[in-house]
Amino acid sequence: MRLLLWSTLSLLVLACMRDQPVAVERGELQLAFEHVVGAKPLVLGSTSYRNGGGETFTVSTLNYYVTNIRLKRTDGPDYVVPQDSSYFLIRASDPATQVIRLHNLPAGTYSGVSYLLGVDSLRNTASVDRRTGVLDPAGGHTGGMYWDWNSGYIHFKLEGNSPQVPASAGDDRFMYHIGLFGGYQSRTLNNLRTVTLTTGSIPIQVTEGRVPRVHIEADLQKVFDGPSTLRIAQSPLIMIAASSAGVADNYARMFRLTGVDFADR
Repeated sequence: MRLLLWSTLSLLVLACMRDQPVAVERGELQLAFEHVVGAKPLVLGSTSYRNGGGETFTVSTLNYYVTNIRLKRTDGPDYVVPQDSSYFLIRASDPATQVIRLHNLPAGTYSGVSYLLGVDSLRNTASVDRRTGVLDPAGGHTGGMYWDWNSGYIHFKLEGNSPQVPASAGDDRFMYHIGLFGGYQSRTLNNLRTVTLTTGSIPIQVTEGRVPRVHIEADLQKVFDGPSTLRIAQSPLIMIAASSAGVADNYARMFRLTGVDFADR
């Protein structure tokens, strides 16, 4: 009888142990965006730069959306950041926006990151209650990154001043506001672009104890001197024109991963 009771008790204990969930180690990761123009750091308003065509310019505004983040793992399938937690607006005027903090990531070794530049079609056309925070069309967080007249988000905004702007423009300002996601009720250009960056031989270790910080450099020189040549004198204003696709191709190539270190917790 005692042997039977002992056997039954042992089976119950083993069953309970099997039913207990296994704790999955989680960690955090930061993506730190750093802006330059060629070899110079980006300083809004005061520093003069020169593009490949010899045009001089200053930058007053740089904003862009980083969304739909995916992390490439070396020890398992890629990790896709939950979409509702994967919309960020980078503003060169606000250092706090230039560090993206990703939480509750599966611990492991990662070798790269990819993200969408802009706001995807599903979120562009979603009900307003699903467009909160930096996507709220009526909120101050969007920083003028939504076209009321065109019902869509501006994926990338670059503004500045240049003496090469033609006198016929009325002043020396240039503006590149690049949006369009393919259209909803009618077809448009699709200026969404995906950026994929790898760490090479430097692994990104996500653990509970330390927070890796991935440094990503964005070089605005590439906006002017990329696959499509952009000259301020010829095109001081681009929004929904066909040439906006070339600008999108250019700025999608302005990013490079420059290093990995650890952030203070």
